[in-house]
Amino acid sequence: MSTDPRVLPSGRILRYNLRERVIHWMAGLSYIYLLLSGLAFWTPWMWWLALFLGGGPVARAVHPWIGLIFTFAVLYMFKLWYGDMRITKTDREWRAMIGSYVRNEEESLEPVKAVRTFQQWAPVDRFNYGQKYLFWVMFWGGIVLFLTGMVLWFTDYIPWSLRFLRLISIFLHPLAFLVTLAGFIIHVYMGTAVVRGGFTSVIRGEVSEPWAKFHHRLWLERITGQPTAKK
Repeated sequence: MSTDPRVLPSGRILRYNLRERVIHWMAGLSYIYLLLSGLAFWTPWMWWLALFLGGGPVARAVHPWIGLIFTFAVLYMFKLWYGDMRITKTDREWRAMIGSYVRNEEESLEPVKAVRTFQQWAPVDRFNYGQKYLFWVMFWGGIVLFLTGMVLWFTDYIPWSLRFLRLISIFLHPLAFLVTLAGFIIHVYMGTAVVRGGFTSVIRGEVSEPWAKFHHRLWLERITGQPTAKK
């Protein structure tokens, strides 16, 4: 029997501990605020969003501070998950089947069986290739948002000789926003509509053993110390 603390006495598997869940929601909620206030600043067509954020002056004053919270959360997630987010050879094998994964083809064929064969699906560790790719998109996008945001926040302190930094930031800040927005939408869609049980796992923290076997077989084998059947 495994002594790994992620194997709970109930037989369920701890997917995310409390610290991971708190930092995940800190990043998510702060990003939603930045998304709404950023859209309000970006175009007059979206200015009405500021009404729900305390008004334009309040949103403008709060936006960079919430940006610092988001940056802290992104950096902390990097510290927590860097080891799990490195791209491996198995990830590159799994990438060839990502289209079938998005379409949920295998689960629709065997909805009650925790079976994904190696011949059709490369076994997945704690995070699959898509999750890892999203992590790096949000991490580097967050870094660009932070750096350009600091330039735009303290633009009065930038010497005239470095004015090009402000011009670059005016272009890169909304570009990084659009890239991270696409990643955010995909993340929410996959976690709620495609992978059943994914959303509750970042609330309660635990998943069933069949769920872990179906979606992350290598990770389950690693924490239980027992190979699962490869039918």
